[in-house]
Amino acid sequence: MKQILPVAFAALLLASPVHAAGWNVDYAHSKLGFIAQWSSKPFVATFKTWSARIDFDPAKLAASKAEVTIDMNSAVSGEAELDQNLPGAQGFDAAKFPSAHFATKSFRGLGKDRYEAVGDLTIRGVTKQVALPFTLSIHGDTAHMKGEASILRTDFGVGSGSAWAGETPVAHAVKITVDLTATKAK
Repeated sequence: MKQILPVAFAALLLASPVHAAGWNVDYAHSKLGFIAQWSSKPFVATFKTWSARIDFDPAKLAASKAEVTIDMNSAVSGEAELDQNLPGAQGFDAAKFPSAHFATKSFRGLGKDRYEAVGDLTIRGVTKQVALPFTLSIHGDTAHMKGEASILRTDFGVGSGSAWAGETPVAHAVKITVDLTATKAK
């Protein structure tokens, strides 16, 4: 009996869940947006309203996770007419699908502060797996992450109607951009 208790206690310690550190996004110093080619020129927009829950530790990638929710009515580019049309039925159809969502399935290290998050992205009710390669620098309790993912807007039904069906005036390929600063949760 004396030998069983220490073994059982050790097994409990080893079986305890491994958690990655939680991070609080500094939204004032972070951007989430996209770039698409519009009439052969880059069309750059950012989302003003979004939220993220991040648990990440480079030493515990299997326990790391992130979840992002984006208000599709909050896209702005500085082009008033385009900004007015983006949430419409031919764009994001924000009346029916007010938010987009990204949830990671896994992370993997790519070497020297480079990683890849693989997860499900849902836009307009359509879910596709997306890989997001990113760089990460952590200094003390502050982290800075930059990444880009490529998607096809047509995979998500963005750009319905004859004006959007072809590669012109809006290309099918869209680059999602993330520039995020966060502090470690206490």
